[in-house]
Amino acid sequence: MDLCVLCDLCGDNHHGDHREHREHMIKAIAFDLWETLITNSHEATRAHGPLRLDRMARILATTPQSIEEAYRYVWDRCQELYWSADKDVPCRTQIEHFVEALQIKLDEATMQALEDAYANVLVDVLPSIVPGADEILSQLSDRGYKLGLISNTGRTPGYALRTILDRLNLARFFDAMVFSNEHGECKPRRSIFDALRRSLDVEFNEMIFIGDNVYADVYGAQRCGMLAVHFAPPERGTAVAPDVDHGMTIEPHATVCNLPEILALDVLRPLITAPGRRA
Repeated sequence: MDLCVLCDLCGDNHHGDHREHREHMIKAIAFDLWETLITNSHEATRAHGPLRLDRMARILATTPQSIEEAYRYVWDRCQELYWSADKDVPCRTQIEHFVEALQIKLDEATMQALEDAYANVLVDVLPSIVPGADEILSQLSDRGYKLGLISNTGRTPGYALRTILDRLNLARFFDAMVFSNEHGECKPRRSIFDALRRSLDVEFNEMIFIGDNVYADVYGAQRCGMLAVHFAPPERGTAVAPDVDHGMTIEPHATVCNLPEILALDVLRPLITAPGRRA
């Protein structure tokens, strides 16, 4: 196996805060979603916005051009009010900001239709599975680990992402999933990691978190006392979160360039030969 970097989690050089995790067997492995397990190509991303605008415009009996400014306002407004503070809101709140920008009033049926059009575009234009994601989830599941997922959601809410994961045949692997628009806070907030921990019924020092974002994923997991693995593939899609000027030096416990490399982490070996818990 051509490993990228496995730091202190592979081999015999274990020290510091890693010792605590070796004394507590890893029972659960949790993943970020975008650019860790699924990704969007540039072509798919270019299709999403126009399709979303077209569907919403049809509901309002207008043109996509006439609502584009309001559509873009939603993202800026959510960034200003919520996401910049690591908070999140239901998808309906985004639609309310859209209607606010248009300065119109709509009945409930129209609001629901707009939300459906806004939220479900990626259900119809599916993301791609990151190479190795289905393989690693299957192997970890078969080897007895509880598997969890945390995702900051953006325009596509948790209910749509569950459908996407089901259609990609990935949902079946997870014991628990937490989405920021449903939880109310985003990674790297401790509360969203704690919500997953409680759902999996484990302690933080019995968990590993794997994600592509050093701040949201690695820092977020480490501040809770979890082992954190940075996923740094040679190529990434378009669903990459913007950089955050956090002023910190963040060092993951390990870095992998390909998801199957996770199986080489020494801290996982106690369960590698354990019987699978799923038939």
